[in-house]
This record gives sequence, structure tokens and C-alpha cells, in this order.
Amino acid sequence: MPASDPNAGSDTDGEPSRAAVRRTYEDIGDHFSKTREYAWPEVEAFVDESSSAGTALDVGCGNGRHAELLAEVADRVVGLDASRALLQAATDRVGDSVTLLQGDATRLPLASESVGLAVYVATLHHLPSQAARRASLDELARVLAPGARALVSAWSTAHDRFDADPDADAGFDTTVDWTLPGGETVPRFYHIYTPAEFERDVADSDLRLVSMELSSGNCYGVVEPEGKRT
Repeated sequence: MPASDPNAGSDTDGEPSRAAVRRTYEDIGDHFSKTREYAWPEVEAFVDESSSAGTALDVGCGNGRHAELLAEVADRVVGLDASRALLQAATDRVGDSVTLLQGDATRLPLASESVGLAVYVATLHHLPSQAARRASLDELARVLAPGARALVSAWSTAHDRFDADPDADAGFDTTVDWTLPGGETVPRFYHIYTPAEFERDVADSDLRLVSMELSSGNCYGVVEPEGKRT
């Protein structure tokens, strides 16, 4: 697929396929990872406030910057990403301190109730359909152990980049260009959530929203598996 063709790999309804979204990050992964050196403060705060865990999970781990944080409080960390390019960057960064897997957020390759702590940040909004986004939330609920919590984030209409009503019922799909060093632009798919829609998608999944905040133009939700209490 030519990196500059936003329609290549689209589903029949005009949405890009998950494979097309993955190929975008194969194209930009090396350059993208170099611009994501530091962990987000919201993730740092969540991990700092979390109890130790046997197994922690980073869904959409990218270059491993948040998996590094999880390794400070967990015996074992699994980082999952769809992009081989980003996983290579993560390997270069974290070595063998994190188990890195290529996979799909809608079909997590982990046993049910095997994860004691998780982060799923800056990834949900790249899934190109509501069905896929909700399926990924259900998968997160499946792998979380009773009493375990996760931090989920998505880009929001509350960001001043978007001329949108943050109080609207539903968000919208868009593409945001990534510019490579040579000047080539690569469109990246995003679903921009309204806060209400983010809360609704979590509520309609097998997760329970423990708390939510808007920070740096993103929705951040602390979640736990619905019905799984210690």
C-alpha cells in the first residue's frame, strides 16, 4: 500500500481496515517512536498509584515507554502492538525486560483473568469501527483479574485542535497527517471521542468506569472488569 494513499485497504463501508491502520504505523513507526521518548504524566500518575501486580499489560505499547513504567511495579510485563516497526523500537528500548507480542487489541493473546494491571492509551481511537473499539474493551475486561484496574485513553473533542462541541453526543472519524523527515505525509486514522461517547462505550462494554478525567485533550478512564470483584 502506498503510504500516501488513505483509501488503500478500506473496508466496503469506506472505513479503513485494521490492516490498513497497521500498515500506516509500519510506514512511520521508526520516526514516530523517536518522537515519543517520555511517558505521559497521566500514565505515570496511574502507575504510581497502583499496587504491585504479577502480570501487567500495555495494549498498543508502541516503543515501550509505558511498559517501562509497568516493569517497576509488576513481576512480568506484556507489551502488545500491531506494528512490527514499533515493536522493534520497543525491543531496542526495553530489551528482554518486557515480553513483546504482535497482536490485535480485539483479540488479546492472553488467558482470561491473567492481568493484574494494564494501560491502553492512545490506541483505542485508532480502531476504525465502533464494533472493533467495543470488542477491544471487552477483551480488556476478559483478561483483567478480579479487582484489577486499567487506564484507557482516547483523543477527545475537548482538544483545542478540533472545532467540535465537546458536549455533543457522538464524536467523528478523521485523519491526521504524520510528516516524515523527507516531507512525505502519511494520513493516520482517528476516531475523535466526545466525553459522553467515551463513557457510553465503556458502559456498553464489560468494563466499569471507576473514574474519568479530561487531560491534555484526551479522555482518561480508570476501569475495572464489571462483575469481577475481589
